[in-house]
Parts: sequence; C-alpha cells; structure tokens
Amino acid sequence: MTIVIAAVLAGAFAALAGALLGFAKHTWPTADGALVAAIDALLPQIQCAQCGYPGCRPYAIAISQGAPINRCPPGGEALVRSLSTLLGRSEHTAIDSRLPPFQNLLAFIDESRCIGCALCLPACPVDAIVGAHQQVHTVIARECTGCELCLPACPVDCIRLVRARP
Repeated sequence: MTIVIAAVLAGAFAALAGALLGFAKHTWPTADGALVAAIDALLPQIQCAQCGYPGCRPYAIAISQGAPINRCPPGGEALVRSLSTLLGRSEHTAIDSRLPPFQNLLAFIDESRCIGCALCLPACPVDAIVGAHQQVHTVIARECTGCELCLPACPVDCIRLVRARP
C-alpha cells in the first residue's frame, strides 16, 4: 500500500513539475539562439565588461531581449550601426556618453616588480597573461585587449596600461 501511495505522489509531483515548466516556457522570454549568435558575431569579443555585462555573449543575449545597442565602447559607432541594421532598430548611433571612451591600450607587466602571485591570470578574460605561480608573468601583446581587468587583481601594482601601437 505504501508503494502505491509513493507512486501516486511521484506521478503527481512529475505532473506539477511539467506544468510549471510549460508555464515558464511561455511566460519568461528566452533568447533566440540564431539571433544571439548573429549579434555576438558582431561584438568585438574582448570581454571587457565595459557594457555592464560580464562579456560579449551575455550582452548579445541582453540585446536580443531589447537592451540598448550603444553600450560597447570598443565596438564604437560602427558596431551600433551594424547592430541597428541587423535588428531593424533605428536607434541613436552614438555610444552611451555615460561610458568611458575606448582607448587602444595594452597591459604591461613590470617584470622586476612581479612577485608571481598569479592573481592576474584568472582576471584576464582572454588569457593574454602567461606565467605560473612564483614565476614572472608577461603579457602577449597581440592577445591583450586592454580591458583593465588585470589591474585590480595585482597586489603589487606592477601592471600598467600603455598605448598600443596602431
């Protein structure tokens, strides 16, 4: 008798869970995968988080759900125009003036001051910093996007940003 009651309760729970999932699917918006991929392909992929999102893909998802398209300083006005064309939006093409202007910078590590703590390694979203624990670190210039995320991670302030060569 206990097994029958358990089976009935399990079935009722499964039916309730299915109903809730069906309701959620039609109630909460989901991002269209193809649209998100198209938007993400236009974004600069430097994962700098200057737009207010933790990377380009989360920003692409937000844009597909109606977020402003002018929040990417590295992409500039050309990106805003491209996104406007893709999405059929006629929005202002200037980058949001509340955002800092994009500067073409690279991280530089003063190797004489680097203590090899490795805290900068996980902070770099594009793996442009190489090194190992208790070893000197360096930056791969062609990979660095100048996002500045490594600066607060360094406890000895041996990382600075320098102007990238054009």
